[in-house]
Amino acid sequence: MDYKALADLLFPGVTDTPEMLEERFPLRNCPEGAVITRMAPSPTGFVHLGNLVQGLISERMAHQSGGVLFLRVEDTDAKREVPGAVEVLIDTLKHYGIAFDEGASHSGDFGDYGPYRQRQRAGLYHVFAKKLVEEGKAYPCFCTEEELTAMREQQEANKENFGYYGKYAIWRDRAIEDIKAQIADGKPWVLRFRSEGSIENQFKFDDVVKGKLTITENDIDHVLLKSDGIPTYHFAHAVDDHLMRTTHVVRGDEWMATLPFHIQLFKALGFKLPKYVHIGPLMKMDGNSKRKLSKRKDPELALTFYKAEGFPVAAVYEYIMTLLNSNYEDWRRANPTAPATDFPFSAKKLNPAGNLFDYAKLTDVSKNVIAMMDAETVYDLLTEWAKEFDADFAEKLERDPAYTKSILAIGRGGKKPRKDIAVWTEAKAYMGFFYDEYLEKPVFDEKFSADTVKTVLAKFLEKFDIADDSSAWFDKVKAITEEIGFTTDMKAYKADPTAFPGTVADVSTFIRQAVTGKTNSPDLYTVMQILGCDRTVARIKAVMETL
Repeated sequence: MDYKALADLLFPGVTDTPEMLEERFPLRNCPEGAVITRMAPSPTGFVHLGNLVQGLISERMAHQSGGVLFLRVEDTDAKREVPGAVEVLIDTLKHYGIAFDEGASHSGDFGDYGPYRQRQRAGLYHVFAKKLVEEGKAYPCFCTEEELTAMREQQEANKENFGYYGKYAIWRDRAIEDIKAQIADGKPWVLRFRSEGSIENQFKFDDVVKGKLTITENDIDHVLLKSDGIPTYHFAHAVDDHLMRTTHVVRGDEWMATLPFHIQLFKALGFKLPKYVHIGPLMKMDGNSKRKLSKRKDPELALTFYKAEGFPVAAVYEYIMTLLNSNYEDWRRANPTAPATDFPFSAKKLNPAGNLFDYAKLTDVSKNVIAMMDAETVYDLLTEWAKEFDADFAEKLERDPAYTKSILAIGRGGKKPRKDIAVWTEAKAYMGFFYDEYLEKPVFDEKFSADTVKTVLAKFLEKFDIADDSSAWFDKVKAITEEIGFTTDMKAYKADPTAFPGTVADVSTFIRQAVTGKTNSPDLYTVMQILGCDRTVARIKAVMETL
């Protein structure tokens, strides 16, 4: 076979050479040890938690090492492409703090190693495809869908491995005259890789996450170019990651089955193999067993879920870091105010088996993150969320920003800040009573008569002075307690509850319910200071009228 003639027959318009492309896309000028990596999603429109995990791993590896993170869109499967999906992905990842140094963007591509959309790179793939044909490492295949289906059915009947190999690779060694005849008849063809591997052979391989692996050689003549000239994922991966000078490929471990072919393909092309970082899946408990998070079953897989629920970006980021590196939580305890990007992330500490997603732990992490924010930050983030998901609440929050911030400032600062809010969806229930429109009618404990409650409230109004400090205010509450025969001695009450009709805690609760409509609220003295004298008194009087 004259492979040079075959290459010219298949790719008559390709005049560039691999050497020209090597010159066009030189080695990057980065510090020694810098990681060059990418996100390479398909534009299918669904951005999920796994995308964020992969993005965070890639971003930390790149930027922590002084390297580069770029976005390449793998749009070779036109049937699955969803219009606007790339823009959704870019916006979502940006929302979660994943910024790209180069790649696809809303306004086009930016960077010196583009185009960054694979359908725009067809000419580059054809250069290397022609090279493989010239070297006898690839060949055209004119098999029809019917022929391939029949082949698979025969393999199934014979209980053989599926694929185009051995005796089934009927176009592997066909004469050039046969090929010319098919082309002359206008028959479509795909370009296949000529595998020299054997499933009888194995070799060792080091994965950054999985460690030392034993790999069985690939013996399948996989497709490199489809009949429309667009590459398969496998061929595009090899060419793109070589020309873009990728040093590390971060991807889900579902791709490990393709690793033997990818290793083989890089070698055939004469490319240096990147390091592979195969990450395990995100899982959850389903009864007593674990399973992968499912797009169909689990709403928490979609990143839109976290935005709608009101998880701050920082909380989601923190939680994912606890999943990725087990020593992150110890580092955070030692560095409570440091930015998460200061943490020395290590891909080698990723769990090879994947991680268990725990919604309860995410909520706890979020509660801690929000507790560490100042009132200004909480106001900005809460208002931004409410504008999108609760317009009426947003209107209340923005009506008087200083008032809202004074509410959000309650219990903030110090070594033990309050942890009342885990997600923004909880904010209205926590602070809604500060707005008259959301104030609920209190329901008092039935073991206390309405007269008792009314007496307490009346006495409180007699003594109430908004100018009192918290100590003087509480002294008056205790005085009312004793006046009505309740006790301020909680130890004595616990020792013999039947000896007293009630306690100072009950008295405080009556007042709290009258002012807030709730049995639980932030510090009542502070609540009254924020509401002011007139509103506090008006609320208590309004409740007394209903008793």
